[in-house]
Amino acid sequence: MESNHRKVAFYTLGCKLNFSETSTIARQFESLGFEKVHPDLSADIYVINTCSVTEHADKKCRQAIKKFINKSPDAFIAVVGCYAQLKPEEIANMEGVDLVLGSSEKFNIPTYLTSETKKAKAKIYNCDIDVLHDFFPSYSSNDRTRSFLKVQDGCDYHCSYCTIPLARGHSRNMPISKVIEQAKEIASKGIKEVILTGVNTGDFGKSTDESFLSLIQELEKVDGIERYRISSIEPNLITDEIIEFCSKSSKFLPHFHIPLQSGSNRILGLMKRRYNREVFAERLAKIKSVIPNVFIGVDVIVGFPGESDEDFQDSYEFLRKQQPSFLHIFPYSERPNTPAIDYDGKVKPADVKRRIQQLTKLSEELHHQFYSNSIGKTEEVLFESTRKGELMLGFTRNYIKVESVFDKSLIGQIVKVRLIEINKDGNMIAEILKNNN
Repeated sequence: MESNHRKVAFYTLGCKLNFSETSTIARQFESLGFEKVHPDLSADIYVINTCSVTEHADKKCRQAIKKFINKSPDAFIAVVGCYAQLKPEEIANMEGVDLVLGSSEKFNIPTYLTSETKKAKAKIYNCDIDVLHDFFPSYSSNDRTRSFLKVQDGCDYHCSYCTIPLARGHSRNMPISKVIEQAKEIASKGIKEVILTGVNTGDFGKSTDESFLSLIQELEKVDGIERYRISSIEPNLITDEIIEFCSKSSKFLPHFHIPLQSGSNRILGLMKRRYNREVFAERLAKIKSVIPNVFIGVDVIVGFPGESDEDFQDSYEFLRKQQPSFLHIFPYSERPNTPAIDYDGKVKPADVKRRIQQLTKLSEELHHQFYSNSIGKTEEVLFESTRKGELMLGFTRNYIKVESVFDKSLIGQIVKVRLIEINKDGNMIAEILKNNN
């Protein structure tokens, strides 16, 4: 495929995993001589990497596809990823789409673009998800401060509401030795923070007879990377050994993102989750007992079929008692080919809205309290290139969003600060300490 300095633009929806994969695909194009441009600019090829975790995600995908078709009617439009895996014909029937590639085929996209000509109907290249065993390494590299490193893909859990196993296939990973190679590549670019990401990150090692603990122990040794965050890990996969290792690590940060989905054991059973709330509570207690000032983000689904007011109140009180730092709240979304779509007890939209409002208020209170507990403390912040007027933004080790006076020389640097106060936007104002040796 010859580029002749042609322009390609990428648009990504969904999770951090998708962003790491888009970045990897973009590097393939750049190695072939393409000029990567912002998706708001005119391009010869648009690659849209899709998500399908909810109906809202599907809708956003369709809107994005139409946007780029309308923006550049003569451009070659390639739609890839989870939505393309699950509903290829639906996308192919959209006028203006030229190529549809499933979850693994998207990594071979340059081979399908030998002739970037508009087509009457899109060509579909999908994979048989039941026999998907290949692992395609990916990491993001378009941020000066952090990189999302894909360490695991697929899921074998089959929760009753989720289509991810249908879109991503079996749980699998590359060997630790290959992950270390990727991390060293990231370090060579001057990036200081890595977020480990996957569909079921804690399941790492299943396909290589290794373990997530062994992975993080080896990543700790990589020179140049100063910070690691674990993007999400199931409560039943957070072992005492992982927690103890993170508590003593100089690189793995005091920050956990743990899916709960419901604080009601009855609803967790209907969801076919692999733990009950007692396991979740015990894991949180263990983490908090050995890691001071740890940030814990929690995923919660509201309005699952059969969730009564009593179930919700049970869940609410459980969360209030556990005192996480932040709640990521999602309304239940019906997904085709999942057991939950046929469950009785659909929750009224008005009830879902009310419950989300209650949890949002609780989350705001918990988040504010977590920030308040840190006022006056000295912390280390990795400042980003993001600029807000005369201020720059960054995050502490325990994920407090900080604002400070803009200083270009500090972008991408880890700096000691004193946390002063919470501003009207909910961010922490910080004073940069003079002694940063």
